[in-house]
Amino acid sequence: MRVTGILPPIITPFDDSGEIDWTALDANLERWNETGLAGYVVAGSNGESASLTCDEVAALTERVRLRALPQQQVIAGTGRQSTRETIALTRAAAAAGADLVLVMTPSFFAEQMGGPALVEHYQRVADASPVPVLLYNVPKYTHVNMAPATVAALAQHPNIVGLKDSSGNITQMIGLLSVCPRDFSLLVGNGGAFLSAVALGACGAVLALANVAPRECVRVYELIDSGEAAAAQELAFRLVPVNTAVTVTYGVPGLKAALTQLGYRGGVPRLPLQILGAQEQRDLEAILRKAQLIQ
Repeated sequence: MRVTGILPPIITPFDDSGEIDWTALDANLERWNETGLAGYVVAGSNGESASLTCDEVAALTERVRLRALPQQQVIAGTGRQSTRETIALTRAAAAAGADLVLVMTPSFFAEQMGGPALVEHYQRVADASPVPVLLYNVPKYTHVNMAPATVAALAQHPNIVGLKDSSGNITQMIGLLSVCPRDFSLLVGNGGAFLSAVALGACGAVLALANVAPRECVRVYELIDSGEAAAAQELAFRLVPVNTAVTVTYGVPGLKAALTQLGYRGGVPRLPLQILGAQEQRDLEAILRKAQLIQ
């Protein structure tokens, strides 16, 4: 199964009591469905996967599959610290309607997560998964980086179809493109590397930025695909400060605040994450205005 285009790792809206706000999720999906997105990633890092129970991941997957457009792919984040738990959640997400699963590297025993451990982990998950598997490399959070050679070995498995690389390392992306099969879906997961990675050959992107600027991210992708490099660069550069704000500077609380300022239903982050202060809210609004996301 090929994964291409722009997919946001959608936020999980919570109400003030910390429960999932299903009405808010439905409202967000209704708006996102009109923007040209290729699909959605449920329970990714920006969906606060670390704060979700397995039952919540399955329920979110079922709801998003119900509300997404038929042609959109729904990908569920199912990585857990043990191979056993990852397999269990992968099967539950598939039963709930996921088209694919996105499996983050185990990280608690980071020093032991070398190539052999990762290869066996992912091969066992892929053997047991009813749906295709995407590898997920996000060293910012896991402190584990999958080397291109490890990815290339895993790409030989018939049920491992791609990788989301959020390292932001363009040299690593070049290495991945050079050693992986041409039909292996290499997706960039870092907004700062988005323009360069797609121009080099990445077939799509899973971006926090696409939550708040879905049309613009889709347009950048289309411009690169049509060879309009200057126009793609101009638009992408305008979005860089927004990407920085909702990832590096303010993280998930900033992403949710930005969505609320743009008329979506961001909700609050789940504790222990904190909501933005008043000055941070004002600074964020100014960034959105400068990027022409708020008129």
